[in-house]
Amino acid sequence: MSGETLRAPRQQLRLLRASAFDLALDFQGLIKSAAVARLSGARQIVGFSRDALREPPSRFLLHKTVPIAERLHVIRKNLALVAGGLGISVPNEPEDFEFPIAIGDEHELEAIDAVGSDRPYAILNPGGGWPTKLWSAEKFGTLADELWNHFGLHSLIASGPGEQELTQRALSSSKSGKAKPVSVSLKGFCALAKNADVYVGGETGPTHLAIAMRTPVVGLLGPTEWWRNGSPYPDDICVERTDIDCREDCHRRSCSKWICMDIDVERVLHAVSDRLQRAGRVVHERLVSIG
Repeated sequence: MSGETLRAPRQQLRLLRASAFDLALDFQGLIKSAAVARLSGARQIVGFSRDALREPPSRFLLHKTVPIAERLHVIRKNLALVAGGLGISVPNEPEDFEFPIAIGDEHELEAIDAVGSDRPYAILNPGGGWPTKLWSAEKFGTLADELWNHFGLHSLIASGPGEQELTQRALSSSKSGKAKPVSVSLKGFCALAKNADVYVGGETGPTHLAIAMRTPVVGLLGPTEWWRNGSPYPDDICVERTDIDCREDCHRRSCSKWICMDIDVERVLHAVSDRLQRAGRVVHERLVSIG
């Protein structure tokens, strides 16, 4: 390892040790995150109890652990650590959750430029961090046509760095001419999501941002669990395969079987219809056409 490679971590460590921390909370539950907490010099390191750690051996680097209930959404899990570590009250109901993302005028203008005159609109996100989380890009294109035919919704196909090929595949599969690509900053995306009628995507960063902005969300999940990583809001909908025997605690980034994301467009379309009705965003006469 070169001196240049080591220099950055050493500088970060010096900055970390320059502050006198009383307490460190380890939300990751990893050996690496617990080690960083130790290296900070904090007087007390607090993390999850052993059965809730992603890497149980990291328990040996913690001073105090907080017991966590089973099958807890990650938001509630982290709030439980805050409550146990700091001894303070935390919100218990989803309607009390707050995600204070500051959006400036420049981000609002970015979203306005991205949308143009294509209103009302849905955001479709074919990207994802793992290949196993991806729904077919071509099906996103077909879904865009159905959203226009049934609800009069334009579709904005969102993409991040390295996802242009997925976007082009989705656009090539759309025949209505009512889908277009958008690529904006993260805060620009938040401004975009805030005014969308619905968002459809897998378990990935933009989905979490849409949830934070209280956009009506339809999540498409395969190797990860909605109850843990999806929306905490009961009106949001998950479309997933419940007729297969290989999904529980999967979390695989590669898979030779990979059938969990083989989901029909019709199922997703009906989920969107249901979510739009819950949000009260589409008139009834438009919804009856898909029965």
